[in-house]
Amino acid sequence: MHEDPSDPPPAAPGSHAPLPEGLVLVPTPLGNLGDVTARAVATLRAADLVLCEDTRVSARLFAALGIAARTAPLHEHNEDARIAATLALLRAGRRVALVSDAGTPLVSDPGYRLVRAAIAAGVRVGALPGPNAAVLALVLSGLPPLPFLMLGFPPPRAAARRAAFAGLRAAERAGLSATLLWYEAPHRVPETLADLAAAFGDRPAAVARELTKRFEEVRRGSLTELAAHYAETAPRGEVTLVVGPAPEEAADAADLDAALRAALAGHSVREAVALASAATGLPRKQVYARALALRGGA
Repeated sequence: MHEDPSDPPPAAPGSHAPLPEGLVLVPTPLGNLGDVTARAVATLRAADLVLCEDTRVSARLFAALGIAARTAPLHEHNEDARIAATLALLRAGRRVALVSDAGTPLVSDPGYRLVRAAIAAGVRVGALPGPNAAVLALVLSGLPPLPFLMLGFPPPRAAARRAAFAGLRAAERAGLSATLLWYEAPHRVPETLADLAAAFGDRPAAVARELTKRFEEVRRGSLTELAAHYAETAPRGEVTLVVGPAPEEAADAADLDAALRAALAGHSVREAVALASAATGLPRKQVYARALALRGGA
C-alpha cells in the first residue's frame, strides 16, 4: 500500500491516539496471545459492552489479557434480535465492541447484519487491524497473492459443494483468475479436497492448519497429492484451504483425462462427468464418451 505524500505522518510508537467510538470491530488472536495489539486491549477495556460470538471463548481470552468487560452473545442465531438494543446503546453514546472467537470479525463470522444496520442508522462504525487466518494462509501458501478470492466455508453437503465448485469453474472459464481460499471443518477436509481436485484439476494448492498455534502446519502440493495425504491422515484444528488460479491454457485431452481420473476415483460416472465438464468447459457428451473409455480401459 503506497502512502499519499499529503497524508499526515504516522503516529510515533507508543503514542496514544483516541480510542474509536461507536461500534468497533476488534480482531482477536488466532491462537498466539502475543498477536493481540495494545490498541485492541485498550478498546475492549473501554467498551461499555462487548458482543462475542461465544462469550465462553471470549471470557478465557479476556481473563488471560486482564480485561474486565460486560459481554453479551452475538451469533448467527440471535444477531437480528440484538440489532435494535445495540443501536439504542450506540445512539445513547455508548461504546460497543464486536469480537469473533478468533481473527477479524465478519470474515466468515457473525456481525455483518449489525454493521449494515449501524451504517444505515448513521452510527459511527470503526475497526482495528489485526489477525486474519485467510490472509496469513495466503501469504504462506507460495501461491500468487493477488488477486485472491476468499469464499468462506464451502457448503457442507456434497451435492451443494460440488455445484458451488462447478459454478466457480464456469466463472473461471468466463475470465476469473484468482487464488481461491476457503475455511473448512477438519473432518470435512479429505472429501472437500477430493471434490476440489475433481472440479479444478491437479492444481497447486496448500492446506494451512492451526496457524500461529503450537502445531502450526502448512502443507503444499497438488490437489491430488493433498487429497491423498489427508484421506490417510485426517487433520485437526482450524483449517484454511488455498488453491492456485486457473491456468491460461485451454483444456486439452490430457486435462480432460486428469480431471476425469480424479473425479472417477471417488464418484459415480454421472457425477464425474458433471465435475469434469465443469472443470474443463468441454461438452458433457464428449466428457461422457471419454469417461466410458477410461472406465472400460480400467
